[in-house]
Amino acid sequence: MTATSERSVPKPEFTDAEAGAKVFPDSNSRQYNYFKAQKRKQSHYEDVTVEVQPDPRHYLSQGWLYGFADGKGGYPLEWTVLKAWGSDRPVPERGPGSGGQGYEWPAHGWHEFRDPNEEWELTLYRYNANVVRQLNQNVEAARQAKAFEQWNQNWVDFVARHVGAWMHVDHGLGLYLFANANRRAPTNMHNNAISVNSMHRIRSAQDLALYNLTLTEEIEGFDGTAHLSTWNDDPAWAGVHETAEQLTGVWDWCEAIFAANVVFEPLVGELFRSNLVQQAAPANGDFVTPTLVGAAEYDYAERDLRYTKPMFRLLVDDKEFADHNKKIMQQWLSDWVPKCIAAARAMQPLWSQPDARPPRFEDGLDRAKSRFAGILSDLGLQAPKELSQ
Repeated sequence: MTATSERSVPKPEFTDAEAGAKVFPDSNSRQYNYFKAQKRKQSHYEDVTVEVQPDPRHYLSQGWLYGFADGKGGYPLEWTVLKAWGSDRPVPERGPGSGGQGYEWPAHGWHEFRDPNEEWELTLYRYNANVVRQLNQNVEAARQAKAFEQWNQNWVDFVARHVGAWMHVDHGLGLYLFANANRRAPTNMHNNAISVNSMHRIRSAQDLALYNLTLTEEIEGFDGTAHLSTWNDDPAWAGVHETAEQLTGVWDWCEAIFAANVVFEPLVGELFRSNLVQQAAPANGDFVTPTLVGAAEYDYAERDLRYTKPMFRLLVDDKEFADHNKKIMQQWLSDWVPKCIAAARAMQPLWSQPDARPPRFEDGLDRAKSRFAGILSDLGLQAPKELSQ
């Protein structure tokens, strides 16, 4: 038997310098900790949201992977005039072989925002599905109980014209303001919160549209198209119509969210929903419409406003640009408060149309102004003199 000589092959030598060889305190942890958790333990929301969107201010060391035709990449910070600490530092220069150079660029400011609602895809689907399911059950129960027959004729006309008109506000802001701001916001934490806000408005518009179709079938003489002429031609809606269209044309994504959620909603949206429709409906024999309007009111008051305040509070308290941001926000207040007050006052004739009238318009407007002033106080901002109009 012929002996075979051993081949000369380099043998691996382990020196403990290999990747992964070093042992850290959390080497055996099954959770990533590449971000600073808001609490002692990172949440599921943070696991699926924080840093999902890449950013060269954090870990994307080779620069943006995609860009626009004008050469801008990803999510430019100049898409809003508000600033956070580190915004003015130059973008690190990237090039072949640049590796991790540029990590010293501050990653603070925008990335500290956490949505207190902890919204992401699963929470959105569950929440909206539950709302729609409950509203459908309410409407079906009213249909079977012949509850719509209890409405007086003036209220039937009011719901057809004015409650129906509000779907245009929800549709316009949801599709053209919040969806657009979602794309422009610089982090995935902002994107998730704002896109959920967008879906709330679009779902609310859909709720009202489907309700309109149901009432057309259930109530003899109900004009399912009356909301169109009301929205386009009724002088009482002209101010709301104009202001809503101006909101959808705002280029700065922070101004759009601020103007809609901090100014327009408390001064116009809550005034219409809480101080008119929900106050007048029961006395006019309607216990169904308040459930739809109330769902939209909850969307704003308990979820959309809830993320808006900490988002802007971070910028008001920013250690480098606090004064700059406050000055800009105060200017936005001076621009948008007069428009929203004028839109609200133009709606005053609606308070006299139902047979059973709600509390006085001026009382409702005073409550709306007080609510608005409380929001500004939470943000550390001053109520503008235009609020007294």
